[in-house]
Amino acid sequence: MAVAVYPINIDPRVSDFIARPRQMLINGKWVNAASGKTFPTYNPATGEVLANIAEGDREDINNAVGAARRAFESGAWPRMSASERGRLIWKLADLIEEHTEEFAMLESLDNGKPLVIARGADVPLAVDLFRYMAGWATKIEGTTIPISVPYTPGAKYLAYTLREPVGVVGQIIPWNFPLLMAAWKLGPALATGNTVVLKPAEQTPLTALLLGELITEAGFPDGVVNIVPGYGETAGAALAAHDGVDKVAFTGSTEVGKLIVHAAAGNLKKVSLELGGKSPNVIYKDADMDTAIAGSASAIFFNHGQCCCAGSRLFVERPAFDQVVEGVAAEAKKIKVGSGLEPETNMGPLVSDEQLRRVCSYLESGFSEGAKAVTGGKRLGDKGYFVEPTVLVDTNDNMKVVQEEIFGPVVAAIPFDDPEELTPRANDSVYGLAAGVWTKDIAKAHRTAALLRAGTVWINCYNIFDAALPFGGYKQSGWGREMGKDVLELYTQTKAVCTRI
Repeated sequence: MAVAVYPINIDPRVSDFIARPRQMLINGKWVNAASGKTFPTYNPATGEVLANIAEGDREDINNAVGAARRAFESGAWPRMSASERGRLIWKLADLIEEHTEEFAMLESLDNGKPLVIARGADVPLAVDLFRYMAGWATKIEGTTIPISVPYTPGAKYLAYTLREPVGVVGQIIPWNFPLLMAAWKLGPALATGNTVVLKPAEQTPLTALLLGELITEAGFPDGVVNIVPGYGETAGAALAAHDGVDKVAFTGSTEVGKLIVHAAAGNLKKVSLELGGKSPNVIYKDADMDTAIAGSASAIFFNHGQCCCAGSRLFVERPAFDQVVEGVAAEAKKIKVGSGLEPETNMGPLVSDEQLRRVCSYLESGFSEGAKAVTGGKRLGDKGYFVEPTVLVDTNDNMKVVQEEIFGPVVAAIPFDDPEELTPRANDSVYGLAAGVWTKDIAKAHRTAALLRAGTVWINCYNIFDAALPFGGYKQSGWGREMGKDVLELYTQTKAVCTRI
């Protein structure tokens, strides 16, 4: 299949990058798949082939895990000081920043997101994450423990703990924020001294492969980071089940997360999961409506609604319901949908034909059950994977569009009368990733936040992320946390040492 030709000027470095068949990174070398196979990645704005990628499979995963094991146990990596590791991670951050335009354009081409968003959010957040984790490399500390042992009276002991890396980590990342999710995973794993096999999403492997080039340029020892693109059912499954992997970290759907857990049972490897969501976004009648309406529109339409924490269930206190629905619908109508490379685009396409069909199927389901679209509600155009920003009303709590994660630009607006009824309805979900609360009453805001069963609650804001702020879910939205100090627990294990003195 021919690679697409674009009417928009593409950075020559990006054109060259996508024109050449992309290999995988194993033990510091760029190699073809053992099978010789490649697979296409598509431009979601056109549906045309963007690039051809080496298709990793079980044998490639096995080779990558072996390289990571050798690097962890006998290579230069375990002999490095924490300070040296930190400097390497910081150097990688600097290199990513130097290549901001390439990363942003590749992300826009491969994922569909607007170039201005990739340039202004995805890349800077990835840079900041690596710098934040570089600082943690020298601060992984144990403790001394005064112990009293009743069956050895008079004896004295020196007891302390060490925080040590888990070992070889398999990391499987999603397609909605490809570069940023790679940073979220790699940063803490490297800061704590682990080695990694990274499996990027088959829909969006390009920025991970460019990141691999910069990892080698930064001077990371061979085998510390291995990058194996391929399909989830083959490469991903092989990585999750591999007995040479000590931990697997996955971000993606709850359904696949459950498969990861089963696959990891073979050697009881550690597992961390950042999974789906159906986040409640609550607007009280006393909220600053201009801020709440704009923020709630962003909560669902940012990144085309392809956010695990998207505010997809919009609960509005009834006296403000009509105003909020009209306001969010008006914001939706302002959104310019188009190719992410067009400078005026506010919302790009969904990532794939599969995702387009999924979102449209949910819309059809909602309409068949009685929901109505105030705005949007259908596919846009017949080329590429575009869906109109959609606001649904006349929904009920049992509809699929209210209970299940759509992962598209679709919000269900739901009125409530009594704040006492709100919390049970907001918590009526198998998910518990995030939530939003909009009110001028700060006491009410914090009371509501305390009652919501979610890993993150934003008050009078939404989609605020920082490398220092932990992120993760309750219930079926996952195990563990990304970012912040909390994530370090997922990549270290505690050793107790006791000596008689």
